[in-house]
Amino acid sequence: MTVAQLRQAFYEKLHELENDYNVKHLKNVTLYVNPINEFGEEVVPRNKLGQQVNKLHSNGPYRSAAEDYKI
Repeated sequence: MTVAQLRQAFYEKLHELENDYNVKHLKNVTLYVNPINEFGEEVVPRNKLGQQVNKLHSNGPYRSAAEDYKI
């Protein structure tokens, strides 16, 4: 599965969760991935300094001013 395919699948499942099951808010979300190359061999993600990357954290999307002012 490519990253683009995962992105689309994730989008579709979130859409289903929201529309079919009326889930509007989430407290915590965890996504695990097992990166591979085009030959199916495991790869280790590394940052610009060559250090292994094991986790990515996000505090959520940027909140726009329009949301704050209910525009």
